[in-house]
Amino acid sequence: MAGWAVLGRLLGGGAGRNLGLIAALALICVIGLITAGDRFGSTDNTLTVLRLASVIGVVSVGMTFVIAGGGIDLSVGAIVALASVWSTTLATQNMARDSTFLVMVFVALAVGTVCGLVNGILVAYGRIVPFIATLAMLASARGLAEEISNRQTQVVRVQGFRDFFRAEPGGIPVLVIMFALVALVGWVVLNRTTFGRRTFAVGGNPEAARLAGINVRRQTLWLYTLLGFCCGIAAIMITARTTSGTSTHGLLYELDAIAAVVIGGTLLSGGRGTIVGTVLGVLIFTTVSNIFTLNNLTTSTQALAKGLIIVAAVLLQKRLARENTRM
Repeated sequence: MAGWAVLGRLLGGGAGRNLGLIAALALICVIGLITAGDRFGSTDNTLTVLRLASVIGVVSVGMTFVIAGGGIDLSVGAIVALASVWSTTLATQNMARDSTFLVMVFVALAVGTVCGLVNGILVAYGRIVPFIATLAMLASARGLAEEISNRQTQVVRVQGFRDFFRAEPGGIPVLVIMFALVALVGWVVLNRTTFGRRTFAVGGNPEAARLAGINVRRQTLWLYTLLGFCCGIAAIMITARTTSGTSTHGLLYELDAIAAVVIGGTLLSGGRGTIVGTVLGVLIFTTVSNIFTLNNLTTSTQALAKGLIIVAAVLLQKRLARENTRM
């Protein structure tokens, strides 16, 4: 018990939790070097991991806000798919060729934001349980994406879009730069603004937040809208990475994003969240998947490993919370 108390004191703060995640990531990298050697440690593989982490990472940053605010969203993967499909339709690409590739960017952002707004309205003003409201959006958005694309892959033929988002200024992929910027802005908003403080207040105790003068419904609406906007950004990124829009984009993104957020130290019950922890959680999961792929392990084994990591993280989180309460 004394050992757990010491561990609780060391990891109870945000810095301690982040150091623990960094240590875990470093250990995973060592395992990768031992099992996969130069294939894992190469610069090309590192950039591959970062590219893969970038897309789900942007979604996870948005998910951090929603979960810290006491909510949950199961529709993020479907929203990414819908935004990618809508932004790559023949009509959208023709408009982009006649003017600028930013038309595709605007469409993806608009679709993602509107979907998030609808989720927010259903949860905040429709008083529908987040699980049910976003589950309905999951089915609707995925179905609409299939209808629009006719279940076909839509290839991106706008060269300006491909050139811009697949560039590597200074050897760093644009997608990685976008992820870094989203994470940085997310950290500032969550930790240094009134919006962030209201998010924690609503997630920690909605009634107390209401009595303190916070418009809980409006704050909830903005949180889901923000996540929808992040899904729009992720749609742009995955469309650029695959040079296509398809209704199969974003499969299981909701599970990966929630897992990364929980691993990072954000409480599922709300009231506490960390963007740095979320970024580390995304890198941990992406690196584990990469190691498994390099060692030719099955996707079933990868899923099992991810499940064990999630369970271990939640159990450790609960144990440390109990120890901190006793102190």
